[in-house]
Amino acid sequence: MGASRAQKLSGIQKQVLSLYRGFLRTARSKTPENRTHIESLVSAEFRRNAQSIDRKNFLHIEYLLRLGKKQLDQLKTVDSVRLSSSNVELSDTQKQ
Repeated sequence: MGASRAQKLSGIQKQVLSLYRGFLRTARSKTPENRTHIESLVSAEFRRNAQSIDRKNFLHIEYLLRLGKKQLDQLKTVDSVRLSSSNVELSDTQKQ
């Protein structure tokens, strides 16, 4: 249909989507109540960051990708059942 007209994703966008899908796949292996918690937390974090971070702030996005990968690896461990939210705030000079 319109797939040929769709804008191609950049490398960093592909990494973000891959990380998001990784969290959702990993959530499937948890208990139903933990799965629901993880899915809602991940969705909220990704949406919050998508709205609050400038798309051209590659350093901060790459930092969040590294942080997310660490959290995903931690979530993948057998003993891990919960994911905690971490709020990262930028100073005024970093936002520009």
